[in-house]
Amino acid sequence: MIRNNRVCELLGTEYPLIQGGMAWVANASLAAAVSNAGGVGLIAAGASPAEVLEQEILKARSLTDKPFGLNIMLMSPTAPDALELAAKHRLRIVATGAGSPGKVLERLKPLGTIVIPVIASVAQAKRAEKQGADAVVAEGTEAGGHIGELTTMVLTPQIASAVKIPVIAAGGIADGRGVAAAFALGAEGVQLGTRFICCSECTVHPNYKQAVIDARDRSTAVTGQSLGHPVRCLRNKLTAEFERLEAEGAPAEEIEKLGMGKLRAAVVDGDTEWGSLMSGQSAAMVNDVLPAREIVRGLFDEARRVLHGIRDAAGAE
Repeated sequence: MIRNNRVCELLGTEYPLIQGGMAWVANASLAAAVSNAGGVGLIAAGASPAEVLEQEILKARSLTDKPFGLNIMLMSPTAPDALELAAKHRLRIVATGAGSPGKVLERLKPLGTIVIPVIASVAQAKRAEKQGADAVVAEGTEAGGHIGELTTMVLTPQIASAVKIPVIAAGGIADGRGVAAAFALGAEGVQLGTRFICCSECTVHPNYKQAVIDARDRSTAVTGQSLGHPVRCLRNKLTAEFERLEAEGAPAEEIEKLGMGKLRAAVVDGDTEWGSLMSGQSAAMVNDVLPAREIVRGLFDEARRVLHGIRDAAGAE
């Protein structure tokens, strides 16, 4: 059930797993490592200039002969450039987020690209299927970065019942128990982001990785709700200042200014106090830094043991 299924066939992978397209984090090194481990690695386009993003695509091609893809954040001003690069380099897989995937589907589907929107509601999933998406990522609010309102536990089964295309669950998954739960909810694959921050091949600053490892169950905060773009990060001085400004009803411009350059500060400079440490609630379950191959294999080995244990327990009744 968790190998050689529709997602594996669609993606051309050993495991039905996608590494989340985390801005500033998901570069060629990480994407290639996850692809070489049997999943699909994604390069995050984010707001990268076209020339920088193209170099990452070429680097990934030099590091792996396995399928990898590009995550395009549609609200980014550089999204059109990322779309054209995906077409130019005939990338096999493109994931989209933060907007309607219509233009991406129109441009890439004729080229044979597999397009997988990340969605946060049943209505979005139905719309994506109607537009021609090959699969959807149902991302719950437990995830890091930009989030929706519904939990993975509630969102995944509703979407699995509402669409015929494969559903890939995301948000709050960091170990094999989460993978098994996702399949029990009707998903045919999983997407993980936070777990891969603490991957040997991930190039984020060591301070960022340590912050994830040190996280506990209530270590994340959601900011930006007053702006209509909620973001989940690890709590620090930055999130406290966001919360203060929002509670005081500060102008949107002031709140947005506070966040400028803060993700880079965390990823590149290792600023864990004033940097934006985007991370999901699953950070509390990340306890070590491992190579991508060990992470991926461990996830599915544990998932099989969990599912076998459930089957054996059910058979004993």
